[in-house]
Amino acid sequence: MKRLVRGLLASFMVLVGVLHFTNPKPFIKIVPPSLPRPRSMVYLSGLFEILGGLGLLLPGVRRKAGLGLMALYLAVFPANIQMLKQNPRLFGKQRPLLLWLRLPFQPLLIWLAWWVSRDEA
Repeated sequence: MKRLVRGLLASFMVLVGVLHFTNPKPFIKIVPPSLPRPRSMVYLSGLFEILGGLGLLLPGVRRKAGLGLMALYLAVFPANIQMLKQNPRLFGKQRPLLLWLRLPFQPLLIWLAWWVSRDEA
C-alpha cells in the first residue's frame, strides 16, 4: 500500500510542479502580496515539487525528499490562505467551501510525505 501511495504522491507532485512552469498564472495570482517576485516564487516552488516527487521514488534520497516536501507544504500554506481570501472562480463559480475544505489537506499531505518517505519495514 505504501508503494502505491508513494507513487501517487510522487506523480501528483511532479505533475503540479510541471504546471507551475507550463501555466504559472494561477499560481502567481495566489502568491501572498508580502512576498517578492511572485513568478520566481512560483518557479522555485514548482522546481521543489518536481524534485520532491522524483526524490520519493529514489531510495537513497527518499527521506530527505519527504522532509523537503513537508517543509514545502508548510511554506505554500500562505498561498492557500491567499486563495481563500481571493475566492476565485473554480469550475465557473465561486466555491468558498471548496477552498475551506482544501486547508485541512495540508496536514494530510505533510503526514503522507512523512509516511511514504519512511522505510518499508
